[in-house]
Amino acid sequence: MHASLPATMKTLQIEAPGVAVWKEVPVPRPGPGEVLVRVLGVATCPHWDLHILGGRPMFPGMTLTYPYLPGAPGHEAAGEVVAHGPGATKLRVGARVAAWRDTGRPRPGFYAQFNTFHEDDLLEFPAGIALADMASLELAMCVEVSFQQLAAQGGIAGRRIGLGGLGPAGLVAVQLARAHGAAEVVGFDPLPKRRALALQLGAHRALAPDAATWPGSRGAGALDDAIDLTGVPAAIEFLMDRTRRCVALFGVLREEVRFGSRHLFGPGLTLMGYGDHNRAAAETARDYILDGRLRLAPLISGTLPFTRYVEGVDRLRRKEAVKLLFDPWAETG
Repeated sequence: MHASLPATMKTLQIEAPGVAVWKEVPVPRPGPGEVLVRVLGVATCPHWDLHILGGRPMFPGMTLTYPYLPGAPGHEAAGEVVAHGPGATKLRVGARVAAWRDTGRPRPGFYAQFNTFHEDDLLEFPAGIALADMASLELAMCVEVSFQQLAAQGGIAGRRIGLGGLGPAGLVAVQLARAHGAAEVVGFDPLPKRRALALQLGAHRALAPDAATWPGSRGAGALDDAIDLTGVPAAIEFLMDRTRRCVALFGVLREEVRFGSRHLFGPGLTLMGYGDHNRAAAETARDYILDGRLRLAPLISGTLPFTRYVEGVDRLRRKEAVKLLFDPWAETG
């Protein structure tokens, strides 16, 4: 380990449902192809944080045991490279980076002052980009994958696209839809505050998801394409009944969705699953951040120290915050 680095650090660990502690552990050593990142900010991923702290598996069939992995489920993170492991040569010491994908392997997460990560899973940002605009690169990559799925159907340029759910992913999708050339972006969400933020971020219309507001029809005036960002069957079927070509699924699906005869003709509707996380999607999202077409900072409702993690997740549960940014170096406040 580099001589100027500390031997120990603080990390967050969820020890039981509803119980998170801020504990001292050794600073990890980067393995082959990895770098050591001094973590500067971690954004919440509300579904992960709410499920894991709440004692519920994130995905159907997922095994959940406690104490949970230290630093997990933090994965939307930005920081600075401070040391290299064997064979790591692509990122210089001092580079500001953001994680662009969760490896999917059980390992410590970014709710910590330091974390090791493979250098291929990080993207570099210029020094002037704010942490709040960097930390959620992984979320932006995930949402961009759904636009890659629609690109395989011919793309959305010049088309009317609907977005079901205006939580963090939906608010990113509003901006990506504009960046990809949609002629009209229509967001659906029951919460007025989320609809107002969607309008500020570029949605042409933001409506409550009910039949009175937008009657069901796949004919003239319907959505051309749509993305569901909720995983809720009723929300997906709402879009299916109002979309002509394709409904892409982004939200985690836990129940069955009904595809009926009304979706077979006029033209037949495509219900499309999710694609694979990939670096091209991450680089596209980063480019949109750098040129100003994608702003992630407006999704951050506040900054807290890790000592207030449970309080922060409670704010997410009550929908008093869209996302929160945690500072691993502020121990009180």
